[in-house]
Amino acid sequence: MGLKIIFLGTPEFAVPSLKILIEHGYDVVGVITATDKLGGRGKKQLIQSAVKKYAVEQGLKVLQPTNLKNPEFVEEVRALGADLQVVVAFRMLPRVIWAMPRLGTMNLHGSLLPKYRGAAPINWAVIKGEKETGVTTFLLKQKIDTGDVLLQKSLKIGENETTGEVYNRMMEMGAGVLLESVQKLESGNYQLLPQNNDIATKAPKIFHETCEIDFIQPTQKVHDFIRGLSPYPTAWTMLDGKKLKVFRTKKELIDHDEEPGKFFSDNKKYIKVSTIDGYVHLEELQLAGKKRMEVKAFLNGYKLGG
Repeated sequence: MGLKIIFLGTPEFAVPSLKILIEHGYDVVGVITATDKLGGRGKKQLIQSAVKKYAVEQGLKVLQPTNLKNPEFVEEVRALGADLQVVVAFRMLPRVIWAMPRLGTMNLHGSLLPKYRGAAPINWAVIKGEKETGVTTFLLKQKIDTGDVLLQKSLKIGENETTGEVYNRMMEMGAGVLLESVQKLESGNYQLLPQNNDIATKAPKIFHETCEIDFIQPTQKVHDFIRGLSPYPTAWTMLDGKKLKVFRTKKELIDHDEEPGKFFSDNKKYIKVSTIDGYVHLEELQLAGKKRMEVKAFLNGYKLGG
């Protein structure tokens, strides 16, 4: 195929999308990804992005700019002569970059836009208790996630499903939608649909400090909050003065007179915490300094109140 594509992306979520373009014979003339970061034990090891690792394996040209407006970088991108740029989970682009290709720059986003514009769309859809989410491809405009929609496909969210589980399914589905979108742009046979800004919602980046669980809420809200932050950045609470991360819960709706946030356990099979209309059972958890484990394994080595 004659279409020349520059791919921009960083995390694992973007890899299937890059892979599907390669497998369908597209000429990926460059891959733009995040710079290597120090990580690992003691933060002494340079960690490459998932996209970079795959691109290097495929022998693709990789660019890792620190400044997207740097004139040398801009010229390097221009020299690649791309017809189209494809963005999957990358940072905000300056106009000089996104407006460069003749077919523009297309973004794959993990929500049904205009809902959940922003950095954490999957997390927020689950936290808000949505029954479905999906993916959207759109052509970039200056304001984040506001461009005209090319394609959308919805995805059901199970009532106990975590963000991590939705992410894994969406990653594969998104690659297929991205391929179809590229094919439409290449053929010229497509229609763009403007987003309705009146029904837009935001999905801002989530920080560790705001992941503390508030049990003075309905059971359903607490359950959704925990699964919406699982496995990352992870909901947490305090237990006996230590930070306790919670990855999975189940709901128990029952009238009671207990104060919300109180822990109960038989010290064998269950730990549950009171809410305003029931309890959340902590099914999978991790105490500071310990491994992540199922509740029964946790209670083998830890007794509440003792």
